[in-house]
Amino acid sequence: MPAVFTTPPPLDAGSRVAVVAPSRPVDESHLDRACARLRDVFSLDPVVFESARRDREWLRDNPAARAADVMEAFEDPSIRGVIAVTGGDDQLRVLPHLDPTRLTASPTRFYGFSDNDNLRLFLWNHGIVSYGATLHPTLTVDPELHPYVERYLRRAFFERSIGVVEPAPEWTDDWFDFDTEAPREWRDNPGRTWRGDERVTGRLWGGNFSVVKWHLQTGRYLPDPDDLEGAVLALETSEDVPLPREVRYTLRAMGERGLLERFDGLLMGRPRTYSPGLEWEPPENYGEQLREEVLTVLGEYNPDATAVFDVAFGHADPAVPLPLGAKATLDPAVGRLRID
Repeated sequence: MPAVFTTPPPLDAGSRVAVVAPSRPVDESHLDRACARLRDVFSLDPVVFESARRDREWLRDNPAARAADVMEAFEDPSIRGVIAVTGGDDQLRVLPHLDPTRLTASPTRFYGFSDNDNLRLFLWNHGIVSYGATLHPTLTVDPELHPYVERYLRRAFFERSIGVVEPAPEWTDDWFDFDTEAPREWRDNPGRTWRGDERVTGRLWGGNFSVVKWHLQTGRYLPDPDDLEGAVLALETSEDVPLPREVRYTLRAMGERGLLERFDGLLMGRPRTYSPGLEWEPPENYGEQLREEVLTVLGEYNPDATAVFDVAFGHADPAVPLPLGAKATLDPAVGRLRID
């Protein structure tokens, strides 16, 4: 683990925030709507960089230019935060073009999740805390910004830490409908599920399951196993809705690699169970099946780890902008999660 982790300074009302596209672009209408919400809801000043205006094909063909926008945004002394427009599936190709000395010389609050967890894990390796939010969908879906999302975004923008993460009062599995103003159907939140009885505190590492899997497969950006000693593993399965056994296989590989045993705790995000175009039909108890597969692997490779399931981060709706690199405290005795 890096000797020192830096939480970049919080933003202020009126702070300039760079809008970049390290992954894919978004439609102009979504970009405009999200930037308007940055201004009107949070009193921030979005500065749209070139990558955010480019089309998907150009971004695909120019990973170095995507990296350059991120580094230039970090180095600009007038920029206090950098936010990705959306996710994607190829940001792994951007990482070789990043110069860590340029990023660490001026630590800046970075916001992104999904494919952007590639960049966030890169920042983790260099001791920079980053936050799990994007312009789209975080700031674009729903006729009004969800109060739970707004509350924790304010903390991620303007405070030193996220603090206690309360369970969201409701959740939805409805997919985003970007062409209408119709509200989605919300359900009561059944709560979190805890495993273990030990209170643990550790640095958050991980994020999107697919990204973690890519990093395990390439090996190029994994921290030294000793750097993960005492950390807390965060995983969420995104709209890919992987088969539960596939998650078990990956965690088992982490166990065989000597990584899974290093973590003192595990945070699992509430899984999405619906996404257009899925090649299989997830069962109604998908979340329970996923939890049982994860618990099976923990029982074999890390039986003493404290775990909490159905935490609202990543592709869950609504979601907390979980900061990788920050310290998470899991307290099963009182059912409390705190991020500092």
